[in-house]
Amino acid sequence: MNDQLLGRVTDADLGPVICVVGARPNFMKMAPILRAMAAHVPALPVLLVHTGQHYDKDMSERLFEDLRLPTPDVNLEVGSGTHAVQTAEVMRRFEPVVDAYQPSCVAVVGDVNSTLACALVAVKKNVPVVHIEAGLRSYDRAMPEEINRILTDQIADRLYTTERTAQDNLAREGIASHQVCFAGNVMIDSVVFGRANARSVSHTLQACHVDPGVIRHPLGMGVVTLHRPSNVDHPDSLRALLGVLGEVATSLPLVFVLHPRTRSNIERFGLTDLIDPARMVLLPPQGYLEMLGLMAEATLVLTDSGGLQEETTALGVPCLTLRENTERPITVEQGTNTLVGRNREAILGAVKDILAGKGKRGRLPELWDGHAAQRIAADMYPWLKQRQADMASRLRVL
Repeated sequence: MNDQLLGRVTDADLGPVICVVGARPNFMKMAPILRAMAAHVPALPVLLVHTGQHYDKDMSERLFEDLRLPTPDVNLEVGSGTHAVQTAEVMRRFEPVVDAYQPSCVAVVGDVNSTLACALVAVKKNVPVVHIEAGLRSYDRAMPEEINRILTDQIADRLYTTERTAQDNLAREGIASHQVCFAGNVMIDSVVFGRANARSVSHTLQACHVDPGVIRHPLGMGVVTLHRPSNVDHPDSLRALLGVLGEVATSLPLVFVLHPRTRSNIERFGLTDLIDPARMVLLPPQGYLEMLGLMAEATLVLTDSGGLQEETTALGVPCLTLRENTERPITVEQGTNTLVGRNREAILGAVKDILAGKGKRGRLPELWDGHAAQRIAADMYPWLKQRQADMASRLRVL
């Protein structure tokens, strides 16, 4: 097990907590949890498993460094594939890990394929499943992530939520309240942890061989990310979004951080002419500290990312979400987020309001305070010990 996490005396009676990461959003959520487990007294023994669902080796290593994540104990190196292929391959490679290490539980975060795959393996092995960031719902089953969320919550034994409405969602789906713990948002723990070391926009642009002068403007700059299949995998949808982004760029220079699939589709659909390099800077995928710096210095963010909706709320930066729905409604109700979909008038109207000083600044939701992971570790230890005691009691009866 990773010695970097075991700086304190651990509970020798507990098997390791297998903590699973697979794709970029998982890294930001798991990093504070690992630190909190190591700092707990006694420390919770941990085995960090990287499924390799995020398969860009250089970017993965960069994120681990930015977030001070330890080197994974196990890397399944699954790589890309269809949803079915990727999920099945994670399960096939994860099962021997569970058999070998006999964990006290498997902890999964978020809603990616690795989350559901590892939870399925664990529950079929009678290993408790802990789901962190449980209960979020977009109520859009066309989103693969929504299916992953629902199914993972149904088989989880302990569910940690980021907002109180998540427990209402779980209750409607028949999950008992005693299984649920409102702990706050671990994504915000990483924002608080990384904010002081965030890279400046100038630093990020220069590292990408871009003159920072390109985005100097009295009104600042906007930041754009797009990756949802509904937005980028269909020529008409992507064309419409690039068109309206071009209109926004006439009022505000934009830094567009391109997901590899988005870049590929822009080229494949013949849409490169819609991007004016004089008003829109294109960047490759960035590290966590670079993205944090871009968002912190932005006048506004246009995105279809769930994580960025939360991060912009934590940073107090207006966010326009290019989707018809969100699984994070609290960012709209209390935070800085506005749903605009792909509606040209809604997008341009919201941008106009923000540039006129009428953008949402919102407030931090309850328990988005940088200490969610500590609350999770403090709850998980007695929960695991009680399960251990209950199991021992049943064995004595037998």
